[in-house]
Amino acid sequence: MNYSVKIEIEDNGLGVTSEERERIFEQGFTTKDVGKVTGLGMAIAHQIITDKHGGKITCNSILTKGTIFTIALPIV
Repeated sequence: MNYSVKIEIEDNGLGVTSEERERIFEQGFTTKDVGKVTGLGMAIAHQIITDKHGGKITCNSILTKGTIFTIALPIV
């Protein structure tokens, strides 16, 4: 039997488009102005969660309603 802990982080902001969700974990991807941010944050989070801990991170969003990031980490 496999057990995991699930963490959900939710906001009530503007949400992200389906196109943005498809790329959100790509290194260098950002929705901010060029030069304002590096676009590394979500890529690094994804790498740590999946590669280092064997977990999963997903992003679900509804425009004008908000976004939910779900992190699942295995209990070993």
